[in-house]
Amino acid sequence: MRVISVIGSSTAKENSDEYMFAYRLGKLIGRKGFAVVCGGREGIMEAVCKGVKEEGGLTIGIMPSLTGEEANPYVDLKVNTGLGHLRNPIVVATGEIVVAISGNYGTLSEIAYSKIFGKTVLGYKTHNVEGVIQIYRPEDVFRYIK
Repeated sequence: MRVISVIGSSTAKENSDEYMFAYRLGKLIGRKGFAVVCGGREGIMEAVCKGVKEEGGLTIGIMPSLTGEEANPYVDLKVNTGLGHLRNPIVVATGEIVVAISGNYGTLSEIAYSKIFGKTVLGYKTHNVEGVIQIYRPEDVFRYIK
């Protein structure tokens, strides 16, 4: 199964533009038969997982704790790491492409690891750093998948 990594803010509110972007992206990911991997928590991670689940797709959460109790309700497969933010390279290494939606320092570290790993990184309202391709619609993601 092909996998897309989605990274972003855990504090994005349900009706925010960023949350809705992630939700719509999730619906497209599920509809096209991809799985999503993310950090498994709330905010952007919850939004994308919710969209994927509504379309019958698979969601994978790389969890910061050993218990996975912080997983959002849409995570199918919890990978409980006990690593906190040190799990970030695993999140981005798992997908064939990385989509960053808003975010703070954790997202910035994931962008850096993505570039170290040679991944294509697409960004929506995220850090404006070299190597991040800015996108404006969820549909734009699929133009960059080979």
